[in-house]
Amino acid sequence: MSFKITFGTDGWRGVIAEDYTFDNVRRCAQGYASYMLEKGQKGQWIVVGYDKRFDSEFFAAAAAEVLAGNGFKVHLTDSATPTPVIAFAVVDKHACGAVNITASHNPSTDNGFKVRNETGGAIDPDGLLKIEALIPDSLADVRRSTFDAATKSGEIVKFDAATPYIEHIHKLIDLQPIQDAGLTVMVDVMWGNGAGYFPRLLAGGKTKVLEIHNERNPSFPEMKRPEPIPPNINVGLKATVDNHADILLITDGDADRCGIGDENGEFVNQLRLFALRAYYLLEIRRERGTIVKTLSTTTMLNKLGRIYGVPVIETGVGFKYVAPKMTETNALIGGEESGGYAFRGNVPERDGILAGLYMLDFMVRTGKKPTQLLEMLFAKVGEHYYDRIDTPFKGDRLDRQAMILKANPKTIGGLKVTELVTVDGFQFKLEDGGWMLIRFSGTEPIMRVYCETTHKELVQAILQDGLKIAGLK
Repeated sequence: MSFKITFGTDGWRGVIAEDYTFDNVRRCAQGYASYMLEKGQKGQWIVVGYDKRFDSEFFAAAAAEVLAGNGFKVHLTDSATPTPVIAFAVVDKHACGAVNITASHNPSTDNGFKVRNETGGAIDPDGLLKIEALIPDSLADVRRSTFDAATKSGEIVKFDAATPYIEHIHKLIDLQPIQDAGLTVMVDVMWGNGAGYFPRLLAGGKTKVLEIHNERNPSFPEMKRPEPIPPNINVGLKATVDNHADILLITDGDADRCGIGDENGEFVNQLRLFALRAYYLLEIRRERGTIVKTLSTTTMLNKLGRIYGVPVIETGVGFKYVAPKMTETNALIGGEESGGYAFRGNVPERDGILAGLYMLDFMVRTGKKPTQLLEMLFAKVGEHYYDRIDTPFKGDRLDRQAMILKANPKTIGGLKVTELVTVDGFQFKLEDGGWMLIRFSGTEPIMRVYCETTHKELVQAILQDGLKIAGLK
């Protein structure tokens, strides 16, 4: 019996050499190819890119061989390339979709297989289920060309994705004021694909960019995984203080997510960062449009929506929900709790590079440092506090879900429960306008407990109650 490949919130991820093998990557590529053939896209171009993990370029070549064997033409990136750059290449090359070999922020043992549609954005949940169903059980059902033959015939063509993307960024934001501002910008690219982009984009002026963890090292030294949250970013936070930098920009392994450290070397959590980005677009750039948020992110966005008169739409967790809704509504911004943000005018894909540049523009236009920008935000919507606990679990998910429903708590952390939302996991709305969410990871055997509240002193009590409700303590 062959290994069952299951798509989570953002494609398939697995442990290299255990389940993530060349044969399984080829099977997965065949499922995607069959899906695209059913959509009538035979003969069209598909972009294939990859990250800096172990053997990613060879897994990408294996996927390209299968796509070519199914009658598609392949634009294969000529080097490890950020996810947002791959997404833009889909539009720039008029391709019908993309395959991206990356496990994003997962541990070094893993790799992954992301798929994208003609917008460069995530494929919706129904589409992912169809791809999964079309993955053959046997390698005998996989059609492939050899890499050398497909390259020679022009079915696989290597290309530079970076230059067109950088030209596109210059159309979205005027970088000259940032280059001339004389900032010291610390950048931690977490051994990943974002290396070199901020130095290249901000060169030529008084602003200085200091980049760390910018070589290829698939073991990710000095961090547990390339995820832009503590403790993975502690080295970068210290370097920010040591170098008297004005800000720390952090991109995850495939550079689709962006974290921030302030001028004091303190982490700015993802919920506050999402609200800051929306506030910047609404207040500083004077733009208007729908805000798309997952249910696990901040209610500060709802408050901003009311203040500026823009709609706020809430989705399930994952860009497979956010991206289609952004496309449908021509949203101003879309994002999620994990630190991924997408913007109108760009492709409907998380973009850690553009997100970082917008933060620098916010600083330059206001003359303020990150801590002062947060003060501006809180003056509008009040201060909100957030935290999350990730815990491995054993046993059946359905049994866990039944346990959570049966708990039926009246209070959590001392706050009255006002509503239970089960769109994606179990979100308990609280009387202060905050919430506690219990949900299963779509990519790992982990249960997540999150919360947001206006009461700083209640954060840990809310999380501990969440663990009890989930049967984890």
